[in-house]
Amino acid sequence: MAGSIYTKFRISRLACTALLTGLLLLPWAAPAQTQSREALERDKQNIEREIRLINEMLQETKKTAEVGMNQLVMLNTQITRRESLLRAINNEISLINRRIETQTRTIEELRQELEELRASYAKMVQYAWLTRSNYQRMAFLFSSNSFNQAYMRLRYLQEYARHRQLQAEKIVKTQKTLQQEIARLEEQKIQQEKLRAEQQQSMQELNREKGEQDQTIRQLRRREQELMQRLRQQERARQDLQHNIERIIAEERRRSQEQARAEGRTVTPGTYALTPEEQLLSNNFAENKGKLPWPVERGVITGSFGEQPHPVLRNIKIVNNGIDIASVPGAKARAIFEGTVSRVITVPGAYNAVIIRHGEYLTVYSNLAQVSVQSGDKVNIRQEIGTVATDSREGKTHVHLEVWKGNDKLNPADWIASQR
Repeated sequence: MAGSIYTKFRISRLACTALLTGLLLLPWAAPAQTQSREALERDKQNIEREIRLINEMLQETKKTAEVGMNQLVMLNTQITRRESLLRAINNEISLINRRIETQTRTIEELRQELEELRASYAKMVQYAWLTRSNYQRMAFLFSSNSFNQAYMRLRYLQEYARHRQLQAEKIVKTQKTLQQEIARLEEQKIQQEKLRAEQQQSMQELNREKGEQDQTIRQLRRREQELMQRLRQQERARQDLQHNIERIIAEERRRSQEQARAEGRTVTPGTYALTPEEQLLSNNFAENKGKLPWPVERGVITGSFGEQPHPVLRNIKIVNNGIDIASVPGAKARAIFEGTVSRVITVPGAYNAVIIRHGEYLTVYSNLAQVSVQSGDKVNIRQEIGTVATDSREGKTHVHLEVWKGNDKLNPADWIASQR
């Protein structure tokens, strides 16, 4: 009899050990999932903030008398961000689905373990009832064949009583854990339903925006000749700005080499001869790639770097030496890094432009209605350098940003921070 009870007791201990191991692992799994959820939620909130800003600028654009290219550009940007929002929501829903599946399995395992604990405990109580009298316990001890056997039986009875108490405590703890997991599961289901409602609303908004996009494209295609004329003007402004930048780069390179020779420093042909201070500034600029602030406090990228198809005109490519960042009327342009103003120039079709040197690098800010700096000024990071121009005809407010290293044009989107 004692041997069979001892076997059950040993099996019960193994079951408890397995359950305890599972319970200990749960807290380690939860933080990783929570961090993933928090990251996804931050991404979603950033996208929603951008969509609200785009919608604000789009409403400003619609106040103009005619449908213009800026309205289409803003719609395209809004649709792109809306699609990003849907992807973020879908990712959150997928993560919650995985968590629900994991928690459902955990709950089932806890329920099974609880049943086993209760069954084992019931057998212990039954045995305790059968051996409840002192006489039975004494008879069990005195029937031993030796003193050592009697001692082992005494230890067994003591250990058995202690384990019964631990088993009862384990049942209470497991019940509490089970209730907590069920509560977490219900919370996840509520979050899942909320996200699905957001998903459905975003889909409706996306379909509405795409319908408006198609209508705008049809209206603009009736004015292809006018659009071609504006495109030519923009291309001339782009080329004028590029020629000015290349000329300034050549002039400053020549002057830096002349100064270096006069100071007895080594000069490498075809390069900008940096002073030690300029080299340090250049290195700092390079080290902050991807972390630089935006040239406006609030803005959305509406024009990408490089060559891309025209959004309306068929078989027409447009070239962008930088990026275009739309903002609100009256927005202030800011330096994205400390440096020295190389030039302030006026570009027909692009208003004013400020060129700032950061050692070997140049940043260019064009489409400024007013400028508050002049050549030779030292500027700090985020210092205001002018006011962004607004096209009254199309209700368009945007700053054009370029980044150069020597004669090489770089993608400014790679240099500014992804989150502002």
